[in-house]
Amino acid sequence: MDRYDLLYELYDEFDADALRDHQRFVDVFPPVDSRVALSHYQTIDAELTDRKDEIRDAFEAGETLADVAAHATREEAFTALDLCTEHGRRVNVLVLDVDETLRSAGSTDNEIPRETLHYLTEFHEAGVPIVICTGQTLENVKGFTIQGLGSELVHSGNVSIVYEAGTGAFTPGHGPRTKELLYEDLDEEIQDVFYRIRSRVLPDAPEAIRQGCHLQGNEFNVTLKPNAEVGSDPAAEVIDTALCHLLDLLGEVVADRTDTAADGAGTDWARGFYADADPEIRGVLEARDALPDLDVQEVPSAVTDTFERIDVAYYEADAAEIGSLELNKVVGVEAAFDVLGIDDAFPLVMGDSKSDLRVMEWVGDSGLAAAPEHASRAVLDYVIRTDELVFDRGSAAEVLRIVYALNRLATIG
Repeated sequence: MDRYDLLYELYDEFDADALRDHQRFVDVFPPVDSRVALSHYQTIDAELTDRKDEIRDAFEAGETLADVAAHATREEAFTALDLCTEHGRRVNVLVLDVDETLRSAGSTDNEIPRETLHYLTEFHEAGVPIVICTGQTLENVKGFTIQGLGSELVHSGNVSIVYEAGTGAFTPGHGPRTKELLYEDLDEEIQDVFYRIRSRVLPDAPEAIRQGCHLQGNEFNVTLKPNAEVGSDPAAEVIDTALCHLLDLLGEVVADRTDTAADGAGTDWARGFYADADPEIRGVLEARDALPDLDVQEVPSAVTDTFERIDVAYYEADAAEIGSLELNKVVGVEAAFDVLGIDDAFPLVMGDSKSDLRVMEWVGDSGLAAAPEHASRAVLDYVIRTDELVFDRGSAAEVLRIVYALNRLATIG
């Protein structure tokens, strides 16, 4: 009997919904210090064992099929088998964005749901390395990963944190390679541009920015965040102002280093160059009547060469940021794989932004890509073209269940 026939029989002949409810209760709601709660937990656990035993006795691969039915819905299981059949590989590493992927401010109170955390623990126990890949600072990521997953798991030697979208990789338990500062590999010229901007970004800022923004505690990138609630009208206004300030400061610093500008031309060069490269930046500048009448071809080549190595990122009502185009999540993930000793990777890449798309495209057919329904259009287009793993806001566990089932089904010949 082939694997599809096995799944049809499994889900037709057994109450997988009830089995899954029992498994979720046991996994996500462990026994507490209460006699009544403990008694209820023990009853559910015993019923779970009985239901699994029925499946174990009915199939030659009963242990595996019972595990699949206990975790994946019928649709998830068949999706998993389709992916297993197409790729012929098990997922051997997870590469996971955090904000608006594992957790979502819109539906999970910005906390990683308990079920998602549970599946990450399951994968870890199965020996699958986990790479958390985020634009956040290292301290922020360490805080919520240790709180959610536990210090022992995070420091197991099988977890890596790529932070600030690739400026560093933190892999506890690997001696001198535990923390790799990838920005130190950049040449002195680019590092100096960032250090100059960081030293001036708030002291030289207009009062509206000094009062309405704060400098995120990055190790390398220069990121201005709003003091007002992200997404609010005040946040949108101050971030638009901050974007203009960062562009002007970048233009001044680069022009000064290359000794090319006079009379403040560097600010126009930066505004014109990045508006030409990014429609969102152009829109902000046009709305503020701040777009210079400039042919980008007029920008000196020494300045253009530097601009082409520096990224200016705009996140509406959320952040304005300067980063290095030579440092991105792909660079960080490569470094993490190297430290973790992953040579033949077949990862699951989950994310919602353009920086995550770079990782998905880098992986290509040698892995799976998944995204939340509210991801950027480019990310959704890519995911739909490939494996169609689009999940509801705050429901990353859905994809983790599919991949869990895929890995189990891959063991059946």
